[in-house]
Amino acid sequence: MLHFSLHKKPWLCAQVFPQSNLGLSPFLALPLNPISVLKLRASLLKNPIHLPKVLVDELPTRVGFLGLGIMGSPMAQNLIKAGCDVTVWNRTKSKCDPLISLGAKYKPSPEEVAASCDVTFAMLADPESAVDVACGKQGAASGMSPGKGYVDVSTVDGPTSKLISARIKSTGALFLEAPVSGSKKPAEDGKLIFLTAGDKSLYEIAAPYLDLMGKSRFYLGDVGNGAAMKLVVNMIMGSMMASFSEGLLLSEKVGLDPSVLVEVISEGAISAPMYSMKGPSMVKSLYPTAFPLKHQQKDLRLALGLAESVSQATPVAAAANELYKVAKSQGLSDDDFSAVIEALKPNLKQTS
Repeated sequence: MLHFSLHKKPWLCAQVFPQSNLGLSPFLALPLNPISVLKLRASLLKNPIHLPKVLVDELPTRVGFLGLGIMGSPMAQNLIKAGCDVTVWNRTKSKCDPLISLGAKYKPSPEEVAASCDVTFAMLADPESAVDVACGKQGAASGMSPGKGYVDVSTVDGPTSKLISARIKSTGALFLEAPVSGSKKPAEDGKLIFLTAGDKSLYEIAAPYLDLMGKSRFYLGDVGNGAAMKLVVNMIMGSMMASFSEGLLLSEKVGLDPSVLVEVISEGAISAPMYSMKGPSMVKSLYPTAFPLKHQQKDLRLALGLAESVSQATPVAAAANELYKVAKSQGLSDDDFSAVIEALKPNLKQTS
């Protein structure tokens, strides 16, 4: 049992930790179970006020972060910069070094991160990696126990999320799926959108940390709903990019300036930030990676599987998926997903 000393701080209980919200009362020594401690720390992050640093340090919430790729690294950085006590892990240890230089701790396995932290976030590239890091040898589940929480922000399919959830919850810990909508720049700017589902109590605990990494969050109920929402969103996005690519090339083919097309679209009803952000570089055949093409194709594949499971026709997404597969075959897997336009260019080059 943890004890949080409130002597000489009677004002704190009334102003920051009302009994109705946290189950706390202004006694000289305040007993807290692990969940209460997490809520206490979360309240400080969500409703910052001028508190002595020693007071904040007395709240021992430790945050783990597994997976420091193009998305995970900036997300973890935002937690560190906000003053969170963060412990990191990545298969390639060198990717941890920039975060360690910012103050993060390091553990050599997901199991050790989970064992040393109260809440552990995971951002992995695909379902296979997500399962391995959570459930495999020295996986996070081996370090989980009652009072801890696991928040998987990876993009996976529903069955995978439910499998991870079952393993985590078998340890007595809490589980929340929270895939993100957004790519590299929103991750850097703390402007991601979290699509969460699972244990509502963990959602409430994790909310302030999600707010440090994102601009909005949705709680969607049972595990699997967050994964489904993310796949539907990315299915739409992939189809939009494929159609936009066709439009850019067609405009050029008939003698129009594709840069002007981007401007025209930005002024109309079909305007979308994605077109304005990606269009100018696509016109120049430049594809700086914000969201890898291989991940977009993976998400389309998973979305098509989801659609098939409920007998929903998705012919547009199916056609777009084939185009991304062609782009992958051309060696564009690690380029930005906007490089899908290259899959449409061979015929254009042959006839020019």
